[in-house]
Amino acid sequence: MSNYNRCVLVGHLTRDPELKHTPKGTAVARLGLAINRNWTTESGEKREEVTFVDVTAFGKQAEVLAQYLRKGRSVLIEGRLNLETWDDKTTGQKKSKLGVVMESFSFLGGAASENKPAETARASAPGPSRAAAPKPAGVVEQDDIPF
Repeated sequence: MSNYNRCVLVGHLTRDPELKHTPKGTAVARLGLAINRNWTTESGEKREEVTFVDVTAFGKQAEVLAQYLRKGRSVLIEGRLNLETWDDKTTGQKKSKLGVVMESFSFLGGAASENKPAETARASAPGPSRAAAPKPAGVVEQDDIPF
């Protein structure tokens, strides 16, 4: 049986992206994403649930995210789930955290981008070229505008 590890998330940044570089010079950006879910109970009460997800981006995409995104900005993230494990230095216990390694993203509208066109970026995967993925709903590129 094959395995498939892919997720698509749309949410708002909980903090400005944190950009660092590895010893070999690869850019690494870490960002927090808040994803809201709203629903109404059977009794008519409105409810909201927020899920917080840590996202890691590498390379040129990490640099672009750190340059253009700020806390509160909407973004669509495509990537894969990744389980990080480590030993807690104070207690000696094993710890783990589920996060997302970003493979592509799209800037979404909002107050921070009112005067800018929608922008997208795709990961460049090593090896054979990938077919172009369809654009997410609601993303309009400059070339798509007929005037």
